[in-house]
Formats: sequence, C-alpha cells, structure tokens
Amino acid sequence: MIIPPCSETGQPMLRDVRPMTITYKGHQATFDMPGWYCDASDESIHTGEDMKVSDRALNRLKAQVEDLLDPEAVRRIRKRLHLTQKDAGRLIGGGPNAFQKYESGDVLVSHAVMSALLLLDRDPSGLSVLSQRAQQRNST
Repeated sequence: MIIPPCSETGQPMLRDVRPMTITYKGHQATFDMPGWYCDASDESIHTGEDMKVSDRALNRLKAQVEDLLDPEAVRRIRKRLHLTQKDAGRLIGGGPNAFQKYESGDVLVSHAVMSALLLLDRDPSGLSVLSQRAQQRNST
C-alpha cells in the first residue's frame, strides 16, 4: 500500500475515519468520513470509494430535508411487495438497476417513484395493475 505524503508538510498521511459535517438548505448532518489525513495540517485525500460515503450522506440529508423516502424505507416497501430490485425497477420505474441505487443511497428516489411506492405500500393490490401493463408491453 502506498502512503501518500501531505502536500503541505511532506509527512506521511494516516488512513483514518473522521467526523465531517455537511449542510443542505440550512440543515446539517455529521457522518464518519474515511480518507487519508495529515495530523500536522488540515489536508486530507479521499478516494472514489471514500467519496461514495459523503455522497450517500448528502443524499440521505437531502431525502430528509425534501421529505423523500430514505434507502431503508425503499427496501422495506420493495421487500413487502416481494419484488426483486430488478423487478421493482421494471414495474415501478427507473430501470433494472434503479432500486439497487436507491437502496444503497447512491441515488435519491424521484417523487414519482416515491408516490408509487407509498401507494403500493398502502394497497399492494395495485401491483397487479403494473404487472399486467408490463406483460402487455412485453407481448407486443
């Protein structure tokens, strides 16, 4: 493993997890941010994988502020409907990989998909309408 030097001090950086606070529309959230940190300065380096952590934290904060479903609610409803992620994306919307992204927190659920999920959570029988429509599309 290559240990990066600090750009300010030249000292080796340390792999660590430190608190980071983000702000969205006046609301704040603090989360644990992995990365390379320099104890002698405020410098840090974050890999693409590290940045997924901050992106997901920001999406979670946005969902809270915008009153959207969080990843756990999306997963709970999908499982209650006995749908795979691919089937949920095909029937409810977003495409075959959408629900994997919603449930991991990589992408915020849209208002349209959220509305469909909330309706189906209240009345799962609506899933039969979506299934029939999908079957009709596939047969033509």
